[in-house]
Amino acid sequence: MKDWHRLPPLSALRAFSAYAETGSVTRAGALLNVSHAAISQQMRNLETHLGLALLDRSGRALALTPEGQQLADALAEGFGRIAQVLDALTGADADRPLHVATTPSFASNWLMPRLASFSAAHPDIDIMINPSPQITDPSPGGIDVALRYGNGSWPGLDSEMLIVAPIVVVAAPSLIGDLQPTDPEELLKYPWIQELGTSESSLWFAGKGITGLRQLGVIHVPGNLMLDGARSGQGIAISTRVSVEEDLRSGRLRLLFEERETDGYHIVTAPGVMRPPLRDFVTWLRREVAVPKG
Repeated sequence: MKDWHRLPPLSALRAFSAYAETGSVTRAGALLNVSHAAISQQMRNLETHLGLALLDRSGRALALTPEGQQLADALAEGFGRIAQVLDALTGADADRPLHVATTPSFASNWLMPRLASFSAAHPDIDIMINPSPQITDPSPGGIDVALRYGNGSWPGLDSEMLIVAPIVVVAAPSLIGDLQPTDPEELLKYPWIQELGTSESSLWFAGKGITGLRQLGVIHVPGNLMLDGARSGQGIAISTRVSVEEDLRSGRLRLLFEERETDGYHIVTAPGVMRPPLRDFVTWLRREVAVPKG
C-alpha cells in the first residue's frame, strides 16, 4: 500500500477494533491488557486523526456510527487475515481440527465414502464435517473449506472447480414407471422429495416458466435421506449427476431431465496462505478427482 504511512497509529486502530469486538471499553481494555481510560483516549485520538465521529455518544451507552461500523468491519477482516497468515506461517494453528462445510447430500454421497483414504494418509489431522444446506463462508479461525455447488463465482473467496456436476431430475421406476417426460409440467402430478432448508423443486419449475401451479406434494427430509426416499419411490428428486451416477447405472433411479454442464462442486477457501492441514486436504481432493474410480 503506497500510503501506509498515512494510516492512524496501530495502537489506536487496535483499541477501536477491540471495542467494536467486545462492545465495552472495560472489556476492550482487558483484552489488550490496558486500562479502560487508555482505550477511551485511543479512540478519541483516532477520531481526531480521521476527522470523523466513529462513536455516537448521545445516548446512555456508546454506539458505533455508520462510519464507525464500516471501519470496524474492515479492521476485523484485516486483523483476521493477518492472524490467519501468521498462524499458517508459524504452524500455530496446525492442531485445530480441519473444518469442512458442504451439503448433507454431497457429504454422504461423495465425501464420506472417500474420506477414509485421507485419514489413512493423515492420521494426525482431525476433521469436522459441517453438513448443512446453508451457505457459510470460510473465514480465519472458522470454516477452513467449503465444498460448494454453483458456478464458482463467490466474491471475496478463492474457488477451484472440483467436479463438474449438472443438475438432474430423477425418480424411481416404481414411482414414474416408463414415463419419458418432454414437458416439466408432466411431473406436477407426482410427489417430490427435497432437502430440508431448500426449495429446489419450486425453483426448478419456476426456471422452466411454470408458476402458480402446485405440485402434488413435497416431502422435506435431511439431505442425507433425500436419495434414500427417491430410491424407494417416495418422490421425484433434484440432485447432481455425481450424486446419482451409480443409481442411474444400476437402474434404481431414472433420469428425467438434465441441466447444463457448466456448474459443479468447487473447493472454496478464504484468500491467503493455507494452513498445513487445509493444504493437505485440498491436495487430497485434487487427487481424488484426478484418479478414475473403478
